[in-house]
Amino acid sequence: MVDAMMGEAGGATPEYMAELRLKFGLDQPLHLRLAHYLTSLATLDLGYSHRLQAPVLALIMTRVPSTLLLMSAAIAIALPVGTLLGAAQSRRPGSALDTAISVFVLSTHALPAFWLGLMAIVFLAADRGWFPTGGLASFDAPAEGRMLDVLHHLVLPAVTLANLYVAVYARLIRTSLLELKGADFVRTARAKGLSPERVFWVHTVRNALLPVVTMLGMQIASMLSGAVIVESVFGWPGLGRLAYEAVFARDTNLLLGILFLGSILVTLVNFGVDVLYGVIDPRVAA
Repeated sequence: MVDAMMGEAGGATPEYMAELRLKFGLDQPLHLRLAHYLTSLATLDLGYSHRLQAPVLALIMTRVPSTLLLMSAAIAIALPVGTLLGAAQSRRPGSALDTAISVFVLSTHALPAFWLGLMAIVFLAADRGWFPTGGLASFDAPAEGRMLDVLHHLVLPAVTLANLYVAVYARLIRTSLLELKGADFVRTARAKGLSPERVFWVHTVRNALLPVVTMLGMQIASMLSGAVIVESVFGWPGLGRLAYEAVFARDTNLLLGILFLGSILVTLVNFGVDVLYGVIDPRVAA
């Protein structure tokens, strides 16, 4: 790290480089540095970013709300859209509608996120002017309208990130619904005289959501990595863009801190998924 910093600065004296190694603790044996790092992690002391001249934890916490907002919006778009498309496919499997939806979702899923984001900026932001080209909010947005302004900036990044997962949820829902059509609880609900629509949406779809929720918990990590691309394209000030900047700045402390807190976030989300199982299907909680 010291050699890289001095290389970018154009060189330095051996005395100054030795001082920097002492300051960063690079003069200590590897096992002592590892023990010190693990002890610091236990107290959430993630170190100091010498590039940005600020504590790593403070830098990360300023970006976490933006990333959580982007991920929540993407999930709020991808999950219902994927569920509706998969449900529509399962009602008439093998039909023209089923084929058309499959071709559409798989084609959009194959589009790279950075290309889709750039095309959205070119055609919907720069050309049409319907949406902002990037950022979290406008500099001149009034305080009373700031929330609407943030939501306006959120549309394109959220749709771009959600596009990566709509096809996955649609295929999962379609497969689950087709498997549950002949299930015992479905036949029992029909025998009770419930309407076909109630049987489908209340009983069948609800149980078909379990594998989707499982996939959602598994995809949080990939959604964080996808946020790196989307946030970089749209200039969204979140963890993804901060990680992108840390890589190019060779800010090791900042990058390790982002990865550490990202792993904690994934663990918490998977715990929340386990809790959500009991809400969707009470038999799991029992």
